[in-house]
Amino acid sequence: MSVFSRKRAVFGAVGVGVLIASLTQAGGQAAGKEIYLDARASSERRVEDLLRRMTVEEKIGQMAQIRVGKLRGDCNNVNGPLVESCLKAVLSDAHVGSILSGGGDAPVENTPRAWAEMNNAIQRYALEHNRLKIPVIYGSDGVHGHNNVISATMFPHQIGLGATWDPALQERIGVSASKALRATGVFWNFAPVSDIARDTRWGRYYETYSEDPFLAGQLAAANVRGQQSRVDDTAQLTATAKHFAGYSAPANGHDRGAAQIPVRQLQDVVLPSFQAQFDAGVRTVMINSGSLNGVPVHASKYMLQTQLRERMGFKGVAVSDWQDMKYLVDRHKIAPDYKTAIAMSVNAGVDMAMEPSNAAEFTSLLLANVKDGSVSRGRIDQAVRRVLKLKFDLGLFEKPYVDPAKADGSVVGVDRSLARQAAAESTVLLKNDGVLPLSAAAKKIVVTGETADDVRRQLGGWTVEWQGVPDDSPLPPTATVLTGVREAVPGASVVHATTPAAAVADAADADAVVVVLGEKPGAEGPADTENPVLTPEQQAWVDAVQATGKPVVVVLLTARPQVLGAAADANALVAGWLPGSEGGRAIADVLFGAVNPSGRLPISWPKALGDPTLTYDQLPGANTAANAKYDPLYSFGHGLSYTSFATSGVTAETARGTGVVKFMVANTGGRAGTAVVPVYVRQPASPVLTPDQRLVGFTRVELGAGQSKQVEVTFSLSQLALTVGDVDGSGRREVARGAYEAVVGADKAGFTVR
Repeated sequence: MSVFSRKRAVFGAVGVGVLIASLTQAGGQAAGKEIYLDARASSERRVEDLLRRMTVEEKIGQMAQIRVGKLRGDCNNVNGPLVESCLKAVLSDAHVGSILSGGGDAPVENTPRAWAEMNNAIQRYALEHNRLKIPVIYGSDGVHGHNNVISATMFPHQIGLGATWDPALQERIGVSASKALRATGVFWNFAPVSDIARDTRWGRYYETYSEDPFLAGQLAAANVRGQQSRVDDTAQLTATAKHFAGYSAPANGHDRGAAQIPVRQLQDVVLPSFQAQFDAGVRTVMINSGSLNGVPVHASKYMLQTQLRERMGFKGVAVSDWQDMKYLVDRHKIAPDYKTAIAMSVNAGVDMAMEPSNAAEFTSLLLANVKDGSVSRGRIDQAVRRVLKLKFDLGLFEKPYVDPAKADGSVVGVDRSLARQAAAESTVLLKNDGVLPLSAAAKKIVVTGETADDVRRQLGGWTVEWQGVPDDSPLPPTATVLTGVREAVPGASVVHATTPAAAVADAADADAVVVVLGEKPGAEGPADTENPVLTPEQQAWVDAVQATGKPVVVVLLTARPQVLGAAADANALVAGWLPGSEGGRAIADVLFGAVNPSGRLPISWPKALGDPTLTYDQLPGANTAANAKYDPLYSFGHGLSYTSFATSGVTAETARGTGVVKFMVANTGGRAGTAVVPVYVRQPASPVLTPDQRLVGFTRVELGAGQSKQVEVTFSLSQLALTVGDVDGSGRREVARGAYEAVVGADKAGFTVR
């Protein structure tokens, strides 16, 4: 066993250039007969030419994705340098076509350059020991930037970005993340999350954009466009729509739990956010790890063929989530053995298995399935066509390497101003009794609370590693709220009180107290909670400083909308979510008025513990009791400003399958601000139950004090489609003819669909 030394395994810019040139030259010499090496040929022609040259073993290898830990150390998912015998077992013997980092899995030195060098070394081994020169594709969960790299810029998590209601911003963030990932040799990003927020108990709630399928879909589609844009001279990157579908609605609130979702709700509420990404051209989809109506989704032909391929038109690669084929045996218990489970999943429609631990086992069992007819050769070819087309479309055959010398400059500290803007736009002013904005002339500000200066809590899960920044890890460069406040008022005394007693004592001569609350970082199952409530200790902290009579501002850095209890009585409440590297500065920008808050809730903030699944799009019922109504602490779309806005003059009409809503927006306050204006549609009478109102569009309007602007929002009438028919939900989705109302603020205007 020989360990790859830096000299042998790592390529500098010159080495990479020489190797790329040699491969290009070789391809050019053979272009007359080896179409797949000819970059001038179409991806389709190249795929067919390559596919006919491959053995069944080589094809099966392209359907496997293995954790990078199997290539280094003792070949058993440990850290350490790449090891040649491990590389041989995975890339040469098993012909594996994709490698991933599983929620961390950084190189020994967690720097951008080291990531680039590691991926170049993996790619070089694959190409030098692969008779057909098929590059591997490396995948990672870059869910809020290149978040496995300590020095990378961390953007707010998706729930915060949902509060921006700003697709253009999401696209810019997608571009930034893509540049950073590609600079280090990562060309497959497992993001964005397409699931909608439906249960605050769920540990991945903060990874979603919104409880509303339209808002979630618009933001996710914009992120996909940004990630997959052509912005430099490397190969392209593919985004991923995940987790198809129903993953975010487990009946018991636990990650990967069983979901019971009627087909009508599935089609009208769950799937539209995925459709938006498919329409945006996302190239890959990751499958739900859980079950839907009693069937694991990665074993469901109905979901992976009827819905995904036939009805929704997705043509790219479908990859399983972590070890899900094996879970059909030991967790879902619908397969007697792993061989059967592989056949079930592949036949259902999974093209690639995220089988992190055992390449030889997966490939040998899939080969056995082919030999005994359990999986047809045609199905293997179908899956491998999709994988190869992805690699051709991304340009990996022409540009398999990156330049390590450029990696640090593409990742370290880049786009911090964009991260600050994103965090500021995501900040939602929930409540303000007139204490905000704080005065820049303040003499003394007390900053207190468990999360005031806690980088790990502020960044959340999926940061450096799966559950967040480990205790023994260096901290990513991050401006906490304490840092932000100190920088915002350099002439004031900013006191960090680390206990409630100290906060009370320091508040005696303070102008205001800022209490920063939050929750421990986590991800997936470990972040599930049966009690999505602000802890009693944190509520008591707020109570203590409230009793001083000083103005109290509570800043919530949380992964979900927690029930606030006593904290709801603070003079001001600010939702900062998990705001990323620049979160502290952005929140201070809002607290002191440098930024007029424009964030609006993408979810409903529950009032009580019994409301974990409360959403604004409730279906009407026969119960007329007061507590049967939609009555959260703060409604979907809520958010205050330091100015005031008014809408008027709403009109609505239809033309050529499009709805057109026009209205006037006015800034009626004394300072400039951004109005976020949602447009809803009501259906006075519908063939099946319909929410009181459905979001069909929105706009962001920047207005100076006293300024007005005429605004037009258009939407496709197809957004009004419902699954008609009886309880079984077997009817078609169609737009009902008849009367509708467009609702903007307190105004409405009727229109007719004919």
